[in-house]
Amino acid sequence: DDEYSKPLTWNTRVKIALGSARALEYLHEVCSPSVVHQNFKSENILLDAELNPHLSDSGMASLHQNGNQAMNHNACAPEVADSGQYTMKSDVYSFGVVMLELLTGRKPFDSSRPRAEQSLVRWATPQLHDIDALTKMVDPALEGLYPVKSLSRFADVIALCVQPEPEFRPPMSEVVQALVRLVQRANMSKRTVGHGPRQSESSDANDTAN
Repeated sequence: DDEYSKPLTWNTRVKIALGSARALEYLHEVCSPSVVHQNFKSENILLDAELNPHLSDSGMASLHQNGNQAMNHNACAPEVADSGQYTMKSDVYSFGVVMLELLTGRKPFDSSRPRAEQSLVRWATPQLHDIDALTKMVDPALEGLYPVKSLSRFADVIALCVQPEPEFRPPMSEVVQALVRLVQRANMSKRTVGHGPRQSESSDANDTAN
């Protein structure tokens, strides 16, 4: 019980993001016809005993070629609110919101916070490329135990996914590649440096590249 009550480490969060990205990539780019999840959010990512992510609620999705049924949740893309239509690009946006949750430890919408901070995307997006602001908005539960370069690259992926224009969001295969590169660079840095408090923190990332 004590083990499961601990905050997730940075590398476990990257592992969850990469595993979830691969699940969406499978639905979008391996399944034929493609499948739009429609309801991708943190509550639908289940973790096993090794904290490997498993995507649930895919049964609510529809085949991409047959259109979509709108489902409202706070992680939905702007165009979904306008048209009620879900696409692979709206799944990408929702994935970016989950990455923001992993980064900040915040909910997509929190009415208990000051008005300017209630919407996670609106509050966080302008700060994603400002390293000083970025380090201030990281989940305090991490207690500063994260590589700053890894954090910055993670934020870069988020910024691509939550762009308001769907045509500019990357396909999930590109998101997966970006996260894999992030993990590989972290592992390379670990082998090069080989000391310091983040050595054990980086070791978890070996699992994410597999």
